[in-house]
Amino acid sequence: MTTLQEQWQRCLGLIRSRLNNQQFTTWFEPIGFKSYNYETKEVTISVPSQFFYEYFEENYRQLIYMALYHVFGKDTRLVYNVEVIANAVVREEGRATMDALRAPAAGGSANKAPGVVQAAAVSDFKSYLNPEQTFDNFIEGVSNRLPRSVGQSVAEHPARKTFNPLFVYGPSGCGKTHLVNAIGGRLKQLYPKKRVLYVSAHLFQVQYVDARITNKTNDFIHFYQSIDCLIVDDVQEFSGKEKTLEAFFHIFNHLHLNGRQIIMTSDRPPVELKDMEERMLTRFKWGMLAELEAPDVQLRRDILKRLVLKDGLDIPEDVIDYVAENMQDNVRELEGFVHSMLAYSVVHGTNIDLGFARKILKANTHYRRRSLTIDDIVETICRHYKVTHEELYGQSRKAEFVLARQVAMYLAHKHTGDTVKHIGHVIGRRTHATVLHGIHNIENRMKTVPVFKKEIREIEKKM
Repeated sequence: MTTLQEQWQRCLGLIRSRLNNQQFTTWFEPIGFKSYNYETKEVTISVPSQFFYEYFEENYRQLIYMALYHVFGKDTRLVYNVEVIANAVVREEGRATMDALRAPAAGGSANKAPGVVQAAAVSDFKSYLNPEQTFDNFIEGVSNRLPRSVGQSVAEHPARKTFNPLFVYGPSGCGKTHLVNAIGGRLKQLYPKKRVLYVSAHLFQVQYVDARITNKTNDFIHFYQSIDCLIVDDVQEFSGKEKTLEAFFHIFNHLHLNGRQIIMTSDRPPVELKDMEERMLTRFKWGMLAELEAPDVQLRRDILKRLVLKDGLDIPEDVIDYVAENMQDNVRELEGFVHSMLAYSVVHGTNIDLGFARKILKANTHYRRRSLTIDDIVETICRHYKVTHEELYGQSRKAEFVLARQVAMYLAHKHTGDTVKHIGHVIGRRTHATVLHGIHNIENRMKTVPVFKKEIREIEKKM
């Protein structure tokens, strides 16, 4: 009878066959198999730190689930047990220790900087960039050409102030994290003496809270002020975090004043960020705002071909075309679908063809094509308010046209995931400020007029 440990080793064997030796040694050897619950079908594993967990979830989730489905069954769930192991090692760029980005333990001398803020020499400094996310494998298309070009310029000419700060925004899964890691990696390659640091906004906040608890706030700020290129991912998570924003404000000012590069990502432009002081939002807009849009059909097709080639799969051209045309969400969804096809193929011993792809797409509602578009919503609004498309898109300020227009903007923002810039462009080439004004008007009216709120809900049922 096969033991649980032997089943786990089978999982690792499947994973090893899909990674190079460095990747497997770095991200799978430190993992410990803890247990398997037959009732809940949960596999529990231990990982050496919170940072390890966050990085692993972001980059290897699909791969480990593919192996688990094959060995333990397709309904298997993965549970993490984060165990902070002393001297835990991640062998990335010459055996980088995980301690550098781990939240410091409580206690210790107040005059000594915690591990997270210790300023190492340049030769020992760990950037925590993803070495697999480079410009070479960042596939260019119409939706990302400008941000990619700007990013290359920042990496190759860090002394220039034109694009400082660089604020990259766009919907989830459009390649923001890949782009900023590519920038950091190229900069490190060209200027090895530069101290480049990648950190998520969430981890920055955790570090700051720990620094405050242990009375080491000054050490924390001094460490971040020593960075030559600071990359902060998902800054929208700073919203409402008053103390964290205050610390980031001082770090930002110091770096910018001293000509250090600041790069940030967000799922929305600064004008849409809430619960942040105007002085912080103003600084976000000092340099370059670069929007990454959701990939178009051709870019999705190119990305799929790259993923298929990377995974060594044999997927026909018509399947690639079908997936590219029917999955419009983001790159991460494309990666997940490719891994899902691989897992189903391995488990059921079935070749991947068009019928197989359609079956998987139908079975996984998570991957279905988004049905609602701005045009769909406009069509519903025109029927409900009995206005023409010309009247809704036009410049007339008649109350009935303005109301229909603003309801369309509100519902498009709520249901399509499109940016206010794109919504404004579609609905009569209006500015993002006009769209935001319309959205806020509808939101306020719904709060104060219950009958109007009910009307909006009735419209939504018709969409």
